[in-house]
Amino acid sequence: MPVMSKFDPSKLVTRYRPMTTAFMPFDNRKYTLTHSDATGELTLTIGREFDAESVNPNLRDEVNAEWIPQLGQYVLCGKVYVGGHEYSENAAKIRYMIFEKEMETALEAIIFGDQAFFQYFPWLLDSPIYVHFESVYPAYNKMLFFGTPRQFLQKSKIANA
Repeated sequence: MPVMSKFDPSKLVTRYRPMTTAFMPFDNRKYTLTHSDATGELTLTIGREFDAESVNPNLRDEVNAEWIPQLGQYVLCGKVYVGGHEYSENAAKIRYMIFEKEMETALEAIIFGDQAFFQYFPWLLDSPIYVHFESVYPAYNKMLFFGTPRQFLQKSKIANA
């Protein structure tokens, strides 16, 4: 798993799957963020389904997110795979720590990569973002709050001004 730490927009490639554009669909909009260790390039795929073809099944270091209606508002719900029984508890701990450290960078890439979407749906800028760190080990199976898309867009604009 790479250490990204700082989001670099020049390293982001955004792809729309068929039947997906900057303004549609609203419902069932899903994001898959992957990266290349060799180039440091991030690839964001936006579509009605997660981009399973771009995921390295040996690493499982992708970030998936989707818009979900919840209690009268939409929430951006993310998920990362920390580990099942194929990892020792110590390995899961290391994966958890890396994902937690890099999550803000990953979310910044997702929000930045789909910023045109927010021009069509500006009311989503203040929606909460939650990420589920998925693990069989209870200490690393957590749902964490990461702010709102507005905070990530502001961060990107300040950092890249």
